[in-house]
Amino acid sequence: MNISIILAAGEGTRMKSKLPKVLHKVCGKPILEYVINASKNADVEKNYCIVGHGGEMVKEALKDSQVVFKTQPIGEDYPYGTGYAAMQAIDHIEDDSTVVILYADTPLITDRTIQKLMEYHKENKYDGTVLTAYLDDPTGYGRIVRDGEGHILKIVEHKDATEEEIKIKEINSGIYCFNGRLLKYALGKIDNDNAQGEYYITDVIKILKEEGHKVGAYLIEDSVEIHGMNSRVELAFCEKVMRRRINESYMMEGVTIINPENTYIEKGVKIGIDSIIYPGTIITGDTVIGEDCIVGENSRIENSKIGDKVEIYSSTITESTVDDECHIGPYAHLRPNSHLGRNIKIGNFVEVKNSTIGNNSKAGHLAYIGDADVGKNVNIGCGAIFVNYNGRSKFRSVVEDNAFIGSNCNLVAPVVVKEWGYIAAGSTITDEVEKGSLSIARAKQVNKKGWVDKKGFNKDK
Repeated sequence: MNISIILAAGEGTRMKSKLPKVLHKVCGKPILEYVINASKNADVEKNYCIVGHGGEMVKEALKDSQVVFKTQPIGEDYPYGTGYAAMQAIDHIEDDSTVVILYADTPLITDRTIQKLMEYHKENKYDGTVLTAYLDDPTGYGRIVRDGEGHILKIVEHKDATEEEIKIKEINSGIYCFNGRLLKYALGKIDNDNAQGEYYITDVIKILKEEGHKVGAYLIEDSVEIHGMNSRVELAFCEKVMRRRINESYMMEGVTIINPENTYIEKGVKIGIDSIIYPGTIITGDTVIGEDCIVGENSRIENSKIGDKVEIYSSTITESTVDDECHIGPYAHLRPNSHLGRNIKIGNFVEVKNSTIGNNSKAGHLAYIGDADVGKNVNIGCGAIFVNYNGRSKFRSVVEDNAFIGSNCNLVAPVVVKEWGYIAAGSTITDEVEKGSLSIARAKQVNKKGWVDKKGFNKDK
C-alpha cells in the first residue's frame, strides 16, 4: 500500500497573514489542495495530513478532500520539527507500506514526480529514498554526497559542509520515500538533541544509513517542482509557474491563448478546441466554454457554461448559462442565474440578472433585464428597465415571443407583455399588454409657446 504523510503544521510567520500558510491560494485553489491532489493522482491510497497552527481552518477548508487529518500538539510543552510532525501518523503506517513524505507548501510538485520517486524506490529495493535536485545556486541547502556507485552516502547541511562539499550542486529537497516498518523504527530512535531542540526527518536517513540499510537518491527532472512557498514573493512565483502550466495545457489541447502571460485560467476550467482567449481574460471556477468561441480582452467568466461559437467582449459573466452563437458585449454583465438561448445579442452596458431570454432575442445597449422571462425574437430597446424591486420584495416580468420593447421603457413588475405586444418608446407599463397590441403609457406632448421669454430665461432679449 502507498501512504503519504503531508506536513502542514508550520506557522508560516513570513507570510504575515491571519490565514494559515497552506490555505493561501495559487490559481484559485489552496496550495495544500495541489499537494493532496498530486499525491492521490500518483496512486497513493491513504493520505494523512499533519496540521497544527490554524488546523481547524485547514480541516474545514479541505473537508471534501478525502484526506485524514492528524493534529500536531503545539505549545511550549511540545517539540517541533519535521520528524515530530511525521510521528503524528506513526500509528497509521503499515509495515509493508511505501510511505512518501510531502510538504504542504510545495504546490508545484506533480503526481508524475511522486509516482516516479516511488517506482524508483521500489525497483531498486531501497529502504529510504531522498528526492534531490540540481540547483545553480545551492546556498543554504543540504548537499547530497554519493558514493562511487551513485548511492547516497550522506546529507551534509550547508553550514557543516567542507570546501569540496560546498561545490556540490545536488541538494536535498526534503521529500522522501520510506519502507513503512523502517520509517516507524527510525522515527522511534530520532531525538531533538540539537541547537533548535527539534526532531528532524533527515535523522531518519542518517539512522538507516548508519545501520546498514539501503538508502538511495532520486534526481528530479525539473527543480522548480520543489520550490517552497514561505512568503508572498514566493507565492507570486508559484502562481506564475502554475498559470503557465495551466495555460500551456489548454494550448496543447487546441485552444488559442493570445498572450498566456496575461491570461488567468483556473485549473479545472474546460475549454473546447479552436476557441480563442484574448489578453486580460479571467476564467474561474467550474466554467465550461465550448468550441469556436472568442473570449475578448478583459472579460471575466465565473462558474458559467458557455456554448459553441459564442463571442464575448470585455464583459462579465457569473454563474450563468449562454447557449450557442450568442454575442455578448462589450461591457455587458450577466449576473447569477441568467440563461441566454441561442443567437442572442446582449450589447453595450446591458445587465441581465436572474432571467431567461429566448432564442434570437436582443438587447443592443443600455438596458437592465432583472427577474424576467423573455421569449423568442424579442427586441429590447435602449434604456429599457425591468423594474423588479419595490423596496421590500422582488417580482418577475414576462415578455412573450415576438414582443417589442421600445427605448426608455419601464416594465414595472409583476407585469406580462403578450405575444407580438408592442410598447411605444418612453412608456411606463404597469398593466398587461395584450397580444398584438400597441401600448402607449406616457403623457400627451404639450408645447407652451413663449414660455422661455415669460420666465426670463432668454438672455439675448
